[in-house]
Amino acid sequence: MPAVSLLPLFGSPAGPGPLGGGPGGGRKASGPSAFRLTEKFVLLLVFSAFITLCFGAIFFLPDSSKLLSGVFFHSSTALQQPPPRGEQRAPAPEAGPAAGSSGSAGEAAAENLAKIREDHERALREAKETLQKLPEEIRRDIRQDKEKLLQDRRGRKEAGAAGLPSLLFRKPVGAVGQEPADPNVRQKRAKIKEMMKHSWDNYKRYAWGLNELKPISKQGHSSNLFGNIQGATIVDALDTLYIMEMKDEFKEAKEWVEKNLDFSVNAEISVFEVNIRFLGGLLSAYYLSGEEIFRKKAVELGEKLLPAFNTPTGIPWALLNIKSGIGRNWPWASGGSSILAEFGTLHLEFIHLSHLSGNPVFAEKVMNIRKVLNRLDKPEGLYPNYLNPSSGQWGQHHVSVGGLGDSFYEYLIKAWLMSDKTDEEGKKMYYDAVQSIETHLIRKSSGGLTYIAEWKGGLLEHKMGHLTCFAGGMFALGADGAPNGKTGHHIELGAEIARTCHESYDRTSVKLGPEAFRFDGGVEAIATRQNEKYYILRPEVIETYMYMWRFTHDPKYRQWGWEAVEVTHFVGLSGGFLVCLVERDIINSGEHRFSILNSKQVKVD
Repeated sequence: MPAVSLLPLFGSPAGPGPLGGGPGGGRKASGPSAFRLTEKFVLLLVFSAFITLCFGAIFFLPDSSKLLSGVFFHSSTALQQPPPRGEQRAPAPEAGPAAGSSGSAGEAAAENLAKIREDHERALREAKETLQKLPEEIRRDIRQDKEKLLQDRRGRKEAGAAGLPSLLFRKPVGAVGQEPADPNVRQKRAKIKEMMKHSWDNYKRYAWGLNELKPISKQGHSSNLFGNIQGATIVDALDTLYIMEMKDEFKEAKEWVEKNLDFSVNAEISVFEVNIRFLGGLLSAYYLSGEEIFRKKAVELGEKLLPAFNTPTGIPWALLNIKSGIGRNWPWASGGSSILAEFGTLHLEFIHLSHLSGNPVFAEKVMNIRKVLNRLDKPEGLYPNYLNPSSGQWGQHHVSVGGLGDSFYEYLIKAWLMSDKTDEEGKKMYYDAVQSIETHLIRKSSGGLTYIAEWKGGLLEHKMGHLTCFAGGMFALGADGAPNGKTGHHIELGAEIARTCHESYDRTSVKLGPEAFRFDGGVEAIATRQNEKYYILRPEVIETYMYMWRFTHDPKYRQWGWEAVEVTHFVGLSGGFLVCLVERDIINSGEHRFSILNSKQVKVD
């Protein structure tokens, strides 16, 4: 039986039968002239039906708006990422009474229509924004997309060669290209950038590749904290160079890291210092730029630091020979104890190392530190500065939010924030510690200045170090999650600490704060001992000003920061910036230029 077809069947011209070219009928030739009138009518009817069907599919199918927005406007909702490997999508519910009531079906239909409308409006907005762009902006966007694609491909290739998992890199929003509208602020930003360039150019001229620069003698200097590892200033400044859009300098720093940064040295290093300067510098550079060399070097260094955790408790040694893997603690640290601020300031970097490497061991090491701390009894809820890594017991009961303790508390609140506020353990440890600090360490002077004293075996020493001044910013940073409605209280506490630290600057002759200042013997916020009357470019006060400005937008914090900038510029030399005395107008008592100037000080300014 012949098949039934809507269109006439065109057989062979030689074929027999009514449709062929043989006896019994058929056409003489193909072509328009050979069509009969009825055939033309049928063809026209079919063609009209086809056109109607196509337009109906485009305009009336439920997902048409999503399809159009996805094809023509690259709507993010139209392009869904596939599920991660090994993850299965939930099966669609079967039709029938069990699938839901008619009411839920109506709600689903309404939601679907609302989503279609939302997708359509988004597509229109994107199209409008595209049409409003100048040709130069469109070309720039295309060029940036191409560069990002090439960078992603190169990154995946380099990551594969290094045995690292492939990661999709997304540049952080607002890291560059955000100029303020206020011309006065732009002018001050330009001055800060000028200071950074002055410092960087002199380091490059006199100490390139070494750890730090002595600006008076114009010679390189390498602290024994880094062993034989070189380039601390380069690595420490990477993120600052990137944020300030010093592109040429960033490029040459990256090339130095790629060709010269070597961790295969037979030397003893400070785990803490190498972590915050080298590892922290590499991680921040990677997250800003996406350059795979920084991730590769960070993971390599992290693996070199792992033997420091080989102690009976897992509390790491302070010092480590990164070739032999042999560790020890500072001999002066309370019977060979590890220091709270040192082993407590590894958490953020090591959590990120596990994410970037796919190796959970880094996170496991720092999470074990928390387990040890949570098992211990704490005097008055406070964390002493010393913990023996062999016995797992506290050393001398000396508590400080400044030196020896400071960044332990800072890393607790930042770990909670970094986890998108899911790290409940870190959150609880932080707020419990702050409550004990308020109860036992925070005091107010007769002149109304709030300060954080040090606790030694139950007795208070009414001294506050420059390092402690970071706490003002920390209290403000953690205010949003404060329990029992204490958000405003924590902001106010941060403001009071900021004021006290500003007074410690303002009450010196050169308007730079001392290493420590006291609240006893009738003095307030003043250094009374000769070995505390110096300034070594520490960033903690400026850091607190920055946080307080961000959270309150009170202009005084910007003004206080600018006062310090002007004075720091005054103590600059042709070779860079230097440490100085703060009591008299003598400013040439020392010449060590720490890498933190380029990594922290000018950044927060």
